[in-house]
Amino acid sequence: MDGSPARPVPLAPGAAPAAPGGARLAALTVLTLAFFAANSLLARAALRPGLADAAAFTAIRLVSGAAALGALALASRRGRPRGGSAGSALALFAYAAAFSLAYRRIDAGPGAFLLFFAVQATMIGWSVLRGARPTRRQWTGLAVALAGLAWLTLPGAHAPDARGAALMLAAGVAWGAYTLRGRGVRDPAGATAANFALAVPLALGLVIASAGTLHLTARGAALAAASGAVASGVGYVLWYTVVPALGAARAAAVQLAVPAMVPLAAAALLGEAITPRLLAAGTAILAGVALAMAPATPRGA
Repeated sequence: MDGSPARPVPLAPGAAPAAPGGARLAALTVLTLAFFAANSLLARAALRPGLADAAAFTAIRLVSGAAALGALALASRRGRPRGGSAGSALALFAYAAAFSLAYRRIDAGPGAFLLFFAVQATMIGWSVLRGARPTRRQWTGLAVALAGLAWLTLPGAHAPDARGAALMLAAGVAWGAYTLRGRGVRDPAGATAANFALAVPLALGLVIASAGTLHLTARGAALAAASGAVASGVGYVLWYTVVPALGAARAAAVQLAVPAMVPLAAAALLGEAITPRLLAAGTAILAGVALAMAPATPRGA
């Protein structure tokens, strides 16, 4: 998912291979972020020209992701994936479906910023509801990010489609909910594999409901399978490998690179325009979220 895990989830001892270090850690981190960014590129590449419709893309992405994650779990001798839940599977499905529907209407660059904002806003909003008290700096960050969101979505030249933007924000809320539900699980990689498997029947139900309008080409199927098996499946396994070595603060910080990578790659690979509005609004969103995510500095430090 372009939606990379919004907050690092701690692994249980022995739940993953030993954390890499040095140059290997840097290389794996960059590769992981590239996989997460690739989700937006693959979706837009398939959905914009009509190589696949949203229902088919979502179903193939979830099925291929479940297959890849299940195979990786078995290969690592963890046995059959466990730890999934109906609620998490529903949140995962809602994210994947809204993500696909959104990318029928909006470019990859704006979509990545919208998704990132919605995920982080959901996480922060939940923390506030649970009693957290943001600092003045964090409130300032939220205000800056909201200003960037408003700038990006206000009607005018180069504004993203309103319905597509709303769908991507909904996808971000769903992914934020999925991430919140995954906090504290003993084996996040196994739970992710199980949740993908549990989401497959929902995806197949979407295909059945859309049977009259279903459209899929061989290239569209290949792009969807790459999104599920490689960008999502392998990407998540790599993420859960590097998180212990990165630590919570660095893991949260490096995720800021994902929405910044997408517009550049989309311009090079998909011919999308990097407009002044996108640059300014995206910078405001990233800067604001970075401020909001920053831990409070202890007094006297």
